Amino acid sequence: MNVVLVGYRGTGKSAVAQRLGRHLKWTVVSLDAAIVQAAGEPIPEIVRQRGWPGFRDLEEQVVRDAAAGDGQVIDCGGGVVERPANFEVLRAAGHVFWLKASPQVIVQRIQTDDQRPSLTGRVSFTDEVVEVLERRTPLYARLAHHEVDTDQRSEDQVAAEICRLLPNAPPYPPTAGA
Repeated sequence: MNVVLVGYRGTGKSAVAQRLGRHLKWTVVSLDAAIVQAAGEPIPEIVRQRGWPGFRDLEEQVVRDAAAGDGQVIDCGGGVVERPANFEVLRAAGHVFWLKASPQVIVQRIQTDDQRPSLTGRVSFTDEVVEVLERRTPLYARLAHHEVDTDQRSEDQVAAEICRLLPNAPPYPPTAGA
């Protein structure tokens, strides 16, 4: 069994994955890091050279590879829902948790992130978040087994909620999740 974290950039997937990995004593797999390793170059360069379709092709392969493992916390990139082929693979890999946040919180959290190129290339940063999130929300909802709102929660509180929802997970330390 694995824990799979999905959601838009800035919803806390990477930080929560690290906390869950330590708590559960599971391996943390960052799909973005695996993509960078497989390509031998950073994501903006992958997109510049191959375009978003080429990036998604590589992501799809990395998803299949990661999903074959067990006892992992899989931290998915925000656009993993852009490929329908990833749905069945991720849902079969374990419990999928959609980490949700409002557009305002997302913008606040990621406005200085320069590791991802624009997804639309034609609107303001805030408008892009709203537009892409609007398109992806039904996809995240369809993929996820559980939804966890992260707007007003710390990473420890989100990890505690996931442990509460995850069958047979040890309780997250109350002092950390408070």
